[in-house]
Amino acid sequence: MYERILFVCTGNTCRSPMAEGLFRKLAEREGLSCEVRSAGVSAWDGSPISKHSADILQGRGVLDRISSSAVTDQTVSWADLILTMTTGHKETLIRRYPETVEKVYTLKEFAEDDPSVAEAIAERQRLHSELQIKRALGERITEEELRQVRQLDFGMPGFDIVDPYGGDRATYEKSAAEIEAYLIKLIRKLRQTDPN
Repeated sequence: MYERILFVCTGNTCRSPMAEGLFRKLAEREGLSCEVRSAGVSAWDGSPISKHSADILQGRGVLDRISSSAVTDQTVSWADLILTMTTGHKETLIRRYPETVEKVYTLKEFAEDDPSVAEAIAERQRLHSELQIKRALGERITEEELRQVRQLDFGMPGFDIVDPYGGDRATYEKSAAEIEAYLIKLIRKLRQTDPN
């Protein structure tokens, strides 16, 4: 069971704060007990979240006061599960914190409920973990291993949630709806692994 979940985006002012607030509300409604935070790979601590994000959260009954936080050693150590808004965020975290390779996913890939896609994702995650370990040990990665990664990546659905930053309210609503749809799938998945 994942008890501490960290959502990550770029500045921690749009997508990941919406994910944090919406997840907390949904988890509470479903009786799922876990702590949740959000952070950004390029965030400034204490900055306010975007007005559209704050308005959308308030409109959905989320009254938490969320401000931006930068990803740190402490936040990645705290988390049992790290869910990013894009593949780029995931790759940045793995580069900065190689020890996270087994617990960092994009929100979309982790919550995916199509069995064939989920199986391909698990295989890709296993291969990426092996290659990350080889890199850390200074071992050579073969052309065959790179070919396997490319083959697994080919045909995968997109796992990025588009950044609404700078957009109008409708752009933020679209982003929030996409995040919420995957959070519902995430909660369903977490309930299946919850021993209670």
